[in-house]
Amino acid sequence: MPTPTPRRPDDLVQLLTRAERLAARRLRAVLAEEGCSLDTWRVLALLSDGEGHHMTAIAEAAFLPPATLTKLVDQLVDENLVHRRVDPFDRRRVLAHLTPRGQEYWQRLDRAVRAAWPRLGEADDELLRSLLDRLAATLAESARV
Repeated sequence: MPTPTPRRPDDLVQLLTRAERLAARRLRAVLAEEGCSLDTWRVLALLSDGEGHHMTAIAEAAFLPPATLTKLVDQLVDENLVHRRVDPFDRRRVLAHLTPRGQEYWQRLDRAVRAAWPRLGEADDELLRSLLDRLAATLAESARV
C-alpha cells in the first residue's frame, strides 16, 4: 500500500483559513441576531470569567489593536455592559469587568452561539481544540527563536 503524500504547509494554511472564515461567518450571523459584533463577543467572552483583565490582555485575546479596543470598551462602558476598575495590585493599570447587565447579555449570547454551533462530537471537539492549541503554541515558539 503506498504511503500518503504529506500535506504541504500551504494546504494546512488553506484549510485553517477556510475553517476560520466559515466559523466566523456562522458566528457573525448568530451574533447579529443579538446585536453583537464578533469583536465585542471576543471581549465579552474573555471578561465572562469574572477575573477582570487589563487592556493589553484583552487586545491580545480579541485580536484588536489597542486604539480600536479602547473605542470598543468605551462603547461597552456607555452601554453599561463593562466597567473599569483600578487594578488593586498595580494602581497604574485598569481592569475591565462585566457589569451585571453585561453578564446577562453574555449569557444570552453564549446560549445562542452554543445552540447554533455544530458539534463534531465530544472526542473530536477536544481533539481539534488540542491540535489547534498545539499548533498555535508551536508556531508562537518558533517565531521567538
